[in-house]
Amino acid sequence: MQKTRWVVHDSDLDRAARLASALACPTAIAAILAKRNVTPESAAAFLDPTPAQLHSPALLRGMREAVQRIRQAVAGGDKILIYGDYDVDGTIATVLLKTAIERIAPPGRPAQVSYHVPHRLREGYGMQNGRLGEAAADNVRLVISVDTGIRAFEAAREARALGLDLIVTDHHLPDEVEGVPDALAVINPAQPECDYPNKHLCGAAVAFKLAYALLEAHATTPERQQRLKDILVPSFLKLVAIATVADCVELTGENRAMVWLGLRELANPVQAGLRALMQVAKLPLNQPPTAAEVGFRLAPRINAAGRMDVASTVVELFLTRDPAAAEALAHQLDELNQDRRAQEAAALEAIELQLLTLRSEDGAYPAECIVLDHPEWHRGVLGILASRVVERTQRPALVLTSDTEHAHGSGRSIPGFHLLEAITSAHAEGGIFTRFGGHAHAVGFSLPSDRLQELRDSLQRHSAVHLTKELLHPELHIDAEVKVEDLTPTLLQWLARLAPFGHGNEEPVLLARSLALSAAPRIIRERHICLPLGDRLCAVGWSRTGHVAWPERIQPLHLSAGSRIDCVFRLRENKHPQYGGLELELFDLRPTADGKRTVHLPAAG
Repeated sequence: MQKTRWVVHDSDLDRAARLASALACPTAIAAILAKRNVTPESAAAFLDPTPAQLHSPALLRGMREAVQRIRQAVAGGDKILIYGDYDVDGTIATVLLKTAIERIAPPGRPAQVSYHVPHRLREGYGMQNGRLGEAAADNVRLVISVDTGIRAFEAAREARALGLDLIVTDHHLPDEVEGVPDALAVINPAQPECDYPNKHLCGAAVAFKLAYALLEAHATTPERQQRLKDILVPSFLKLVAIATVADCVELTGENRAMVWLGLRELANPVQAGLRALMQVAKLPLNQPPTAAEVGFRLAPRINAAGRMDVASTVVELFLTRDPAAAEALAHQLDELNQDRRAQEAAALEAIELQLLTLRSEDGAYPAECIVLDHPEWHRGVLGILASRVVERTQRPALVLTSDTEHAHGSGRSIPGFHLLEAITSAHAEGGIFTRFGGHAHAVGFSLPSDRLQELRDSLQRHSAVHLTKELLHPELHIDAEVKVEDLTPTLLQWLARLAPFGHGNEEPVLLARSLALSAAPRIIRERHICLPLGDRLCAVGWSRTGHVAWPERIQPLHLSAGSRIDCVFRLRENKHPQYGGLELELFDLRPTADGKRTVHLPAAG
């Protein structure tokens, strides 16, 4: 088994005690809340968020100018083009802003607003000068980007030359040297001199803030204000929640509140497209989905359109009011997702072969950013493939597909290694990219095929300095240590109250020591295991593709009835009427006598 170091972070004992007393919650829950900087005073806001936790859109730099110009365009009947992106974040941002602009139009004079979602393969990411030229020729007067544009300097210059007013709404990191494009307004919490408190909004959330500001300016009567509060904002938050989860931004503070509120509203999906998509994804329509269900069942089907075909299908789905059309579009997305999964599976086989060539005799991967390339990999699944490589190797990874002239790629990273800085450094050395952008943990780019070796060499030099041994050493971070008597339905219910889970608010990982097996391990479908631990309690290990299967992992331990083990796990419930009960979903285990690799770190602060 892999020698993973277990890291238990001690909590603020005084704060945990006060939380346990104030909330009447289990000790483990109080410890977890204390580690996440929740206090008795802030606990209510954390456990039961309200719309009051959402920041005012007016705090975003550029908001006033953007609202003024859009209202002027709608009042004057100007043609408006929303320029989106092809992923979940970009398509949902397009839907939110188009809906809001249409709602502020005067009676009998509908807004002249259209949208363009680029084709991933034919156009690629970002605004294209040719499309702006087409818009100008069609008498468009205002272009609004969503989830893109913060590095569109050339497109901004082209828009100005064409006589187009440009409003950029985005959340990606600006260029540190050139700053932001020369546009009528730029709305991005990450831009310099923006005082907005939440720097981690996704693109759809930025579009939502603009939509909210437009609707708020339009709500000039008490009736409109009440409708905005009671109907429109909750309706919009359903889609904002999906985009926020799908884009993997931090689920803390305002982001967590928006997702919490939006998931609650998804218990009643009234819009035809959203309802049809949830049905196709086999999600119940009478209870809120979890963030995990959104991330693994809804988001892949939405993303599949942009990955495999035309992402405008998603916009059509969320705008239609026709149930029959919605059902057909939802099934189309489902079929595209099946195609995406097939492409991914085929590519993973080739990836495994390439990874084998990189491993040393002791099975270790090189201490550098891994770069894999194959001409037959579909560009629509490169980001997913990069994530799989990171999971398999615990190294940052770039995955590319290339032909004789052009290479296109996506990258994913590990905690602590800023991937956008790494590829920015590569570009600074020789200007190798034709286009690039992203975040600390995810990037996308294109470059001439003959410069691929330059990219590999540059990343190797960057990794030698920034990819330290501490970042590469496998660690399993544990939120709380519990005893077997603590594993109750009450604990499970309290854990659920800490949701929604995601980056920055991960689902708690627990440690229990000296658990006795009540029977020998049972193998499930040759790859998974079940370890009985007593009456209606067991530990289960699910083996993922590309990882060592659990039966192989535990074989050297010679476990049998009476064996004692220490387990790191997440608590689950098996609802099977005959075999159901609490389950420990395993991350790692070891014989109880082996406690050498458990590290206790002091509480922060």
